[in-house]
Amino acid sequence: MTTDQATATVLQREDTVWVSGSSPAIQTIESVIAEIAPTSIPVLLVGESGTGKEMFANRLHRLSRHGGKPLTRISCASMTPAILPGEAGIDAAESTDHVGRETGTVLFDEIGDLDSACQKILLCALPDGDAGARRGTLRARVISTTSRNLDEETRAGRFRSELYYRINGVCLRLPALRDRKDDIPKLAEFFLAKHAAQFRRQPGALSARTVQALMDHSWPGNIRELENVIKKIVALGDEDLGIAELSSVSEAKPTQQRVSTGYSLKAAARAASREAERELIMKALARTRWNRKRAAQELQISYKSLLYKLKQIGFEETEAN
Repeated sequence: MTTDQATATVLQREDTVWVSGSSPAIQTIESVIAEIAPTSIPVLLVGESGTGKEMFANRLHRLSRHGGKPLTRISCASMTPAILPGEAGIDAAESTDHVGRETGTVLFDEIGDLDSACQKILLCALPDGDAGARRGTLRARVISTTSRNLDEETRAGRFRSELYYRINGVCLRLPALRDRKDDIPKLAEFFLAKHAAQFRRQPGALSARTVQALMDHSWPGNIRELENVIKKIVALGDEDLGIAELSSVSEAKPTQQRVSTGYSLKAAARAASREAERELIMKALARTRWNRKRAAQELQISYKSLLYKLKQIGFEETEAN
């Protein structure tokens, strides 16, 4: 296999482990995934580096009707116009029976990194609405990830607007780990067991002091950084060494800064209100099978208001569906 050929990686089911969380944001995303996974609608996963975009992509694939088949991952940063069609399965020279890997899923990892020529190729390969299948059409389920703001990239002319609307059937915005800290203990426990098995060690349990250090850290690297810290703890067999760098970061923060980031009663009330609103919206969408106009009528709000609220809670469905 050449270096270019290696840019597309087939992820088998057994290669992917899944860990979720109990925070409201993650539970909302889970409920949306459960609803859209069985469909063929394209999904765009947006989030900072390390927030678990690939894990959620695998979650979507495994819950889909193609869950028993491989998921093909395309590293968009490594793609060139010469190799993209073959790697993604959209080579027009192939027979129609093989075009687009009908029974599979293709994950375009960091799709914002595609150059303009590759964007044009992919745009031509993606089906347009109810148009029938044609030679060179990608008929696989399409999932894309990005850590970029594609709205800004589109406005700046760096990303094709037509391609953006094609891949953005449903947009899920993944929260940063610093915004879902209640999930840290559960995630840490999961990674502890995972890497203890990998290194053939007893998993044990983290001390209260270590857990607190994990909770205090800002996690710029998100879940990936957390996993690396837990892996270091297991490999070294020493919690203090594993969290030494985290401790130095926490100790460097001024005390006054910690006080100023406190959670006020007014902020807590707003958060509770937003969560109640999110729950009502998701239930209305579930009852109406994601018919947004009917859901808006049930909620007694305008259609535009519902679209705005969906964007606020991190769930967007474009008008191009």
